[in-house]
Amino acid sequence: MYNVPKNYTQAYNPNMPVCNPYNMYQCPYYANLPMLAPDFWSQFPEQYLPCDEYPKVDTPVKLKDYGPHPFAIDIEKATKQNNNFRLALWTGNHLQLTLMSINVGDDIGLEMHPDVDQFIRIEEGQGLVKMGDKKENLDFQACVEDDFIFIVPAGKWHNLINTGNRAIKLYSIYAPPEHPHGTVHKTKKDAEEHHEHQEL
Repeated sequence: MYNVPKNYTQAYNPNMPVCNPYNMYQCPYYANLPMLAPDFWSQFPEQYLPCDEYPKVDTPVKLKDYGPHPFAIDIEKATKQNNNFRLALWTGNHLQLTLMSINVGDDIGLEMHPDVDQFIRIEEGQGLVKMGDKKENLDFQACVEDDFIFIVPAGKWHNLINTGNRAIKLYSIYAPPEHPHGTVHKTKKDAEEHHEHQEL
């Protein structure tokens, strides 16, 4: 009969609907943004703001080996920025992330890793990937380009040939690591000389 004021359990969101399937949540933590609470975030000094609140600055990525510490990066930006034939970006005890840039008409070079599985993603460029049990018989072939991935199982001979008109930019994940921590090969020749030195 009488309109008696209610004590709302939520100070900032009175009459919040219990279920509203048409309500697009504006905040990742609450159904509706708190009202009349200019000092709301100050109540949670240890709480980070959503990522979109941070200013985005288009600065070059510092390319170096960040392993084995916790790490986050825009991998597409870092991969396209890299002009080294090979650069280790993160090396841990069980996994390694490297960036590569393969010039027009060049290739990675026919190789085989006996105990290492390898994941490769092409961010830019196009090429032909070949794999097989023997280097004289590469019976698997596939054309790859931007956004393609391919996986090289341990023990498979493999090569990637640049068949396009621009450098191939890719990143590769080895498990376990294949190259020493901090590896940087500016050119394919540097990589070949390093490999020959390891075999001596």
